[in-house]
Amino acid sequence: MVAHLTKDEQNPAYDLLSNCFEYLNHMTNIINIKRINQITSFLKSLNIKSQRFSELIKTQNMSVIQNFNTAFIHSSEDKIINYEKLEFFGDAVLRLAASNFIEKKYPQMSVGERSELRAQIVSDEWLTKLGKKINIEKLIIQGPKALGDENSKNTIIGEATEALIGAVYKCFNSIQEVNLWLDDIWEEDSEIFLKAPYKFKSKTVLQEWCQSKGFNLPMYKLTELSKKNGDPKRFSCDIFIEGSKESSAFGKSHKQAETNAARVLIEKFVTAGKI
Repeated sequence: MVAHLTKDEQNPAYDLLSNCFEYLNHMTNIINIKRINQITSFLKSLNIKSQRFSELIKTQNMSVIQNFNTAFIHSSEDKIINYEKLEFFGDAVLRLAASNFIEKKYPQMSVGERSELRAQIVSDEWLTKLGKKINIEKLIIQGPKALGDENSKNTIIGEATEALIGAVYKCFNSIQEVNLWLDDIWEEDSEIFLKAPYKFKSKTVLQEWCQSKGFNLPMYKLTELSKKNGDPKRFSCDIFIEGSKESSAFGKSHKQAETNAARVLIEKFVTAGKI
């Protein structure tokens, strides 16, 4: 039986077709020759020592290019097609790849030490540092609101870098290329951390030091000095141990001010031979 529409009725199939055409037009607008070449050049610059990855990029496989393009789109630009799913995926890939690296590089390390090292080489700060090193920002597509938010800049760089890692994995459903890319970077960064771990976990080290001495936990007193977002001296933090003020430092957030003050105090203790 054929259903006949009245004059004012609209066939639902038209809506479906319209949405399909809108989606296809949307994808066409995102991927053009200039963008394809930009992504290809960027991926080559990562210098991943994998023949199969090099061949994949050389052929400019559109499915692969599209996947990487998605890794560079912020949700402020597109609510549907953006890097959030790849970022979520990349988080798990990153932790597994880092575990592989530590197993190969430091086989005698205890599980606790491995967890501590891994936390440093997969941290948000590390991801942002890597993103800046590979200049990923030039690939990221953002909406006007995100572009005007200077405070979210580092967060977006870190998130896109994690999404990129997820996209590299998805090329072959294997972490091989991820390790071929990141192991050399991790080797250098791990040595820096292991030589002076207190610089990267100052608050934890300070807390453990106080406990070893039988002291109460350190007290952090924060003062907001300005209302300006991004001001490196927006907050001041004083640290008190057993009622005595031991150090002070500034930061653009509560966390940064506390961390900076703890780092200053730990370095003071190291110099004095107390640690």
